[in-house]
Amino acid sequence: MLTDTIIEDVRWQSIDFSALAETAARQTLAHLSLDPSAFEIAILACDDARIADLNTEFRDKPTPTNVLSWPSQERASDEDGGVPHTPALPMDAELGDIAISYDICERETRDAGKPMSDHVTHLVIHGVLHLLGYDHIRDLDATLMEETEVLILGTLGIDTPY
Repeated sequence: MLTDTIIEDVRWQSIDFSALAETAARQTLAHLSLDPSAFEIAILACDDARIADLNTEFRDKPTPTNVLSWPSQERASDEDGGVPHTPALPMDAELGDIAISYDICERETRDAGKPMSDHVTHLVIHGVLHLLGYDHIRDLDATLMEETEVLILGTLGIDTPY
């Protein structure tokens, strides 16, 4: 298994979060020509209270958010819009950790009128891309990340969220 999922909030079981996260993470790595069987990702499926605690502790932002990620290594390109550095195997097999909040995801899907599974798939892809050095702070990096997300979502039959 590529993903090691910890489900703290039982509401996640309604969409079979573990299977969904595994599929999204595998598709992300495969799209980038990385062998999913060579890597590991830990994913925490939690609620707003837990993710707010994590956001406070690690980002000094005392609010909940939909997804957080902690890459095991810095992989970002130095160049705005440049492709991030490829993880070096075998020492870089643990890509990092992701946390995702049920409450915010449920609100966002309700507000957008789209299926929860599609939105969560997008957020897992987003989190995995962060683990791989993609980001959206600089303009060209954001464009690269969004375009990559859209391509991966398309391979899964999910419409663009943008």
